Amino acid sequence: MVEDKYTQQEQPKTSKKDWKKWLNHKWVVHNIPFFLFLAVLAVLYIYNGHHADKLTRKISATEKHIKELEYEFKTLKSEVIFRSKASELVKAVEPLGLKELTSSPVTLTTEIEK
Repeated sequence: MVEDKYTQQEQPKTSKKDWKKWLNHKWVVHNIPFFLFLAVLAVLYIYNGHHADKLTRKISATEKHIKELEYEFKTLKSEVIFRSKASELVKAVEPLGLKELTSSPVTLTTEIEK
């Protein structure tokens, strides 16, 4: 019973020394490549987050630009449809001296000799 108390008291002391035993100079120097690898991974993780944010902003700006171009396209399309009406064409060509035909066109035919 006395030995159990003694071993129980020693175990916490050895567990405190166990982690100190692993954190010595030799262990740190031995694991420097791993720490550098973790640092590179952290930098890549941060870069990836910034890149994703930048890409999201760029996509949003592009979507706004596309909407503006769609509105411009619809406006121009309606203007072209309006100007291509017969009544609008007549108004557009009047200054050039062209007039709308009031009579039906005459067809010219030639007789081919056989």
